[in-house]
Amino acid sequence: MNAPAELARVIASQPDATLGYKDFSLGSFRFRRDEYFVHIGWQTRDGRPMSHTMDAGNYLRALMRDVAWGFFYGWVNFDSVFGTVNHYDSVDLYAGSFNGTMKDAGIDLLENFPSAQIRATFEAMLDDWTNASFDPFAAPQETGSPYGRKNGNNTAKITRARELATRCVGLKGDLDLRSDERGAPVNRAFADVPQDQPELHPEPGFENEVHAFNLFGFLSRSQVTWNPSFTSVVKHSYMCPTTEEHILPIIHGNDRVEWFFQMTDEIHWDCGDKNTGKPMARVIMKAGDMAAMPAYCRHQGFSPKRSMLLVWENGSPSLVYEIQKGESHEIPVQF
Repeated sequence: MNAPAELARVIASQPDATLGYKDFSLGSFRFRRDEYFVHIGWQTRDGRPMSHTMDAGNYLRALMRDVAWGFFYGWVNFDSVFGTVNHYDSVDLYAGSFNGTMKDAGIDLLENFPSAQIRATFEAMLDDWTNASFDPFAAPQETGSPYGRKNGNNTAKITRARELATRCVGLKGDLDLRSDERGAPVNRAFADVPQDQPELHPEPGFENEVHAFNLFGFLSRSQVTWNPSFTSVVKHSYMCPTTEEHILPIIHGNDRVEWFFQMTDEIHWDCGDKNTGKPMARVIMKAGDMAAMPAYCRHQGFSPKRSMLLVWENGSPSLVYEIQKGESHEIPVQF
């Protein structure tokens, strides 16, 4: 087994003399960015050189989520070619492996890395390739440009801690409510959301057991997009509301069922087969709608206005393996 120090070692070049960015490598993959694009190179299983190019802004938004979410549940497709699969103590890095056409042509590559190794490389790449004016967690109207030559860093923005309650937001000793004092003013899109809090009258002795808070007010103060937080936790049941604006920067491939409750405005979802990308459905969710994404699909959302979405996750660490063995269902309900 590799030692921790070896896993954390990042293989990077010196900064480019003109552009200022470093090149990175991880296993057989090579990563390079210029003023507009990120270029990913690899060799196919039979030795042919291949490359893939992504818009630098789209790549950094996807990379930001992959790093911040700890590779999430299952597949984090940066686009239809490149991405990661989380195995929870290791991570697959792939190019073309879940693209039906590239897979059939034999020009794909998948390599597995210890989670610590790929995390160290991704964190270093995100820090080096994100300039001072760009926040990959923000909506497009709330950040500067991701393009151009190297111009500083934005380490404070890309290392935000994900907000995770252990029982419920606002409970004594748990995650605090968002406020102006915490650096979370009401977002421009939610200026009309009431900020009052519910009255609580628990019986003596239950003051730390009974709780309620204004969820809409809490979400109205979100400073990031497409980044679910935990607001309440019951064993492995996680309520993960979030605010969404513009495009989900990844195409999430599920390894378990994921439930969505559209609380305000609307989101358009493109759904496809998680292994091939073949289109399966177009789902338009409006305020009040509920939907579930089966464990065999991938999905990407488009939110024309900043909306509020409640995501419910079953975070059981054994669930993905129960599904693989046929002990749990890939679908949410049976009729």
